[in-house]
Amino acid sequence: MPLALFALAIGAFGIGTTEFVIMGLLPEIAGDYGVSIPTAGLLVTGYALGVLVGAPLMTVLGTKVSRKKMLMLLMGLFVVGNLLSALAPSFPLMLTGRIVTSLAHGAFFGIGSVVAADLVAADKKAGAIATMFTGLTVANIVGVPLGTFVGQAVGWRTTFGLVAALGVVGLFGIAKLVPAMPRPEGARLRRELAAFRNAQVILAMAMTVLGFGGVFAAITYIAPMMTHVAGYSDGAVTWLLVLFGVGMFLGNLLGGRYADRALLPMLYTTLGGLAVVLALFTLTAHNKVLAAVTILLVGALGFATVPPLQKRVLDQAHGAPTLASAVNIGAFNLGNALSAWLGGIVIADGLGYTAPNWVGAILAAAALVIAFWSAALERHTHARQAAAPIAAPRSSVLHH
Repeated sequence: MPLALFALAIGAFGIGTTEFVIMGLLPEIAGDYGVSIPTAGLLVTGYALGVLVGAPLMTVLGTKVSRKKMLMLLMGLFVVGNLLSALAPSFPLMLTGRIVTSLAHGAFFGIGSVVAADLVAADKKAGAIATMFTGLTVANIVGVPLGTFVGQAVGWRTTFGLVAALGVVGLFGIAKLVPAMPRPEGARLRRELAAFRNAQVILAMAMTVLGFGGVFAAITYIAPMMTHVAGYSDGAVTWLLVLFGVGMFLGNLLGGRYADRALLPMLYTTLGGLAVVLALFTLTAHNKVLAAVTILLVGALGFATVPPLQKRVLDQAHGAPTLASAVNIGAFNLGNALSAWLGGIVIADGLGYTAPNWVGAILAAAALVIAFWSAALERHTHARQAAAPIAAPRSSVLHH
């Protein structure tokens, strides 16, 4: 694998750390600013919405410059946002710092996916994308627990300062290792938007929203589920999340390896498996050992869908993949927000802390149905294209 992929992975590690570490530091941040926990929760919501808006916005702006230069600018924005978060004297400024940081998130992964895929041969593209996303998964195993520990021991501002420093390392890595890639000919907004006329691009994004949404329906409420249902202590939740991160790491590698060989069968297996495991989680959540195993499986099956879904979008939006790739990263965050909201509704309705698992299972099953629909549509299109050359000579014979 080219060294440039590791530079992208370092950037992904920083982004993954800053996105998820906030959840472990909310009480400290709320206490420092004198706001309630729900108000501090706006730092999570604001970030997710920033990714959703920033992914297409920053990518559109990026059509004016080369992809390498845009990746460097995005890492620069990431550093500025985290420094602002670390130094913010008031809560509104802290929220502003989070939103500035989030604007870099979607476009970095979107453009980074295109660059990663362009660095390798056609049969290794999903593997290259997975290598970049390894940074995000490792962030959940190492960066988030370490950042939470540092934040609780020394102060949360130190955590964001360290993440900003990590962004500087990522920026220099991209500058040094990513080859100069000229702006693609005809990289115009109209051409990039044209990719969304392809039904397969829309279907792939729908799979992203529903499939990954299935994961976060369960994981968003993992703390109350594990402490109230499984009987774990509050302190054990951190290690359960590390276990989830290990699952993400393994699933990402698996998805990258097999998506290049058999993309759609990989999606059938992972989405179907995810639906079954999430449904079983309503039962396994009552046993400590089974709950831990299930969390690992949810992480693995959920993240095994990421490289194939991202590659599916790149394949279907060929010729103008940059905006579609970035919007698909926004779709992951839309799935997170949608499933967290639906999970909250079923808990509020008194259905218990395991109820979000049913929500997740239904979302994953819906994504599986869309995967079958997408494959059927593709077969129909190929059959029509195969028939077209046969029809053409007949018509020419009639004319003569």
